[in-house]
Order: sequence, then structure tokens, then C-alpha cells
Amino acid sequence: MCRLKTITTTGGRPDALSLEKARFVAQQLTIECIPRKKRSVQKLAEAYQAHIIVAGKGRYEYFPYGAVEPFFFHPSSAAFRIKRLVRGELDTFIQSANLQAGDSLLDCTLGLATDSMIAAEVVGDTGRVVGCEANANVAFIVKQGLKEYDFEAENLPQLSRMRNIEVVSENAVDYLKKQPDNSFDVVYLDPMFEEVIEESKNFKPLRQAGVHDEVSNEWIEQAKRVAKKRVVLKAHFRSPLFARFQFEQQVRPNIKFHFGVIHCEEKECL
Repeated sequence: MCRLKTITTTGGRPDALSLEKARFVAQQLTIECIPRKKRSVQKLAEAYQAHIIVAGKGRYEYFPYGAVEPFFFHPSSAAFRIKRLVRGELDTFIQSANLQAGDSLLDCTLGLATDSMIAAEVVGDTGRVVGCEANANVAFIVKQGLKEYDFEAENLPQLSRMRNIEVVSENAVDYLKKQPDNSFDVVYLDPMFEEVIEESKNFKPLRQAGVHDEVSNEWIEQAKRVAKKRVVLKAHFRSPLFARFQFEQQVRPNIKFHFGVIHCEEKECL
């Protein structure tokens, strides 16, 4: 089967801004911009046998071929998690990663960047958060969302540091191979090909759109080489990955997903 191309178009009732945004998508991703002409996304997808990115007035939406629901950027669970964090409550991901102000995190499976947004707040302006997303379309949607999302209008000023997240449109293993030893404090993996553990309405389109690389020996070995402090895995509590790669599984009763940790201080993990 031939690999499908991607095209971009405007919203259903395009104005000058929507057209400008569609041209921006075309330029950034080197794809064709197609006039909408009142056609539905589904008809355009069939006519051009393509995935579609719709440049609407308020947001970009990505429709993988055959999808009815679009993938679009939204803070998702980061919205209430950040509020809890500000109130002084603990966040399980932050605890597992042991992130501190000034730390650096490489998120190998960026997705909606939910955990990266929390990490960005914790590491602060002196820290660094980089997220890898192998699907160029998803990477574009998330990168623009992090840059343009109106968190103030949504009464989420605590998420302002989402702007600091660096989005890399690249396979995680390929990116890891280019990094020096001990170049990130924490390397994080949240593979989506496993059992569904998210309840977000926006997660189903992401599962359709994202690249689901299997966690391999090479991936884990590269992660351990690059991580100065920890490699952290998020997976379904029944996942065989914890035992296979010798993660210290942090059991959470009555919770569908668990975190696992490999400690890399002084390279004990190698």
C-alpha cells in the first residue's frame, strides 16, 4: 500500500486569516494547500487520498485518513494537574522522574505533551524540556498549539511555561543516538501501542495519528546512556515492559497505569 500524502485546507467558511494559516501549514510541512470549496473533510480526503490538516480560525485540526474526529491541541489533563501542583499537591509523574528546578527532560513520546507541560512548570525557565514526535503532522499540531494556545483565556496562567517546550519531529531512537552521554537528567517514555490508559476524548484521534514504535532494547540502552539521573516509563499496570527492561515498577492500587524507574546516577543502569 502506498504511503498517503498530507494536504492542508481552510475551515468550512474561510476568511483571510484561515487562508494565511493554511498557506503557513503548506510552507512548514512542504505540502499542497487545497481550496476548500465547501467540501467536507471526508470528501477531500477521498478525492485526494490524503491525510488533512485544517487551518481553522481558532486552531489547527489534523484528520488522519479515515478519521471522523480530528486531533487538535489542548492541555487535556495538564489543566487540572497544574492547578493541583500549584496548590502544593504531589504529581505522580514528577515524583517518579524526581524533577527539580533547572533539570532537563527528554520526552521520547510527546503526544499531546501533557506530561511535558507539567515538567516545564517544575523545571522552570532555567530547565529544559524536549519532546520527540515521529509523526510530522502531529508534531506540527502540538508545536503550534504550545506556541499559540490562549492559556490566559482558559484561566490557566500556570501553564505559561508550555511555550518553553522544544518539539522535535523525529523518531526518538534516532534523536537519542545524536545526544551526548548524560545530556538529559531524565529520559521519559510513554508508549501508546500498549493498552489504552487514557480517558481523554482527544486521545483516540492521537492513537490513530501517532507513530507507535515498539520499545526496543536499543531504545532503552540509548535512553540509559543519555539519562544522567533516571529513565522513566509510563505503561499499563499489566505491561511486560517493566520486567523485561528491569524497571522498578511503582505500584499504584486501583490505577490503570504505573510508572517504572531505572536509576542512572553514576551509570548504575549500564
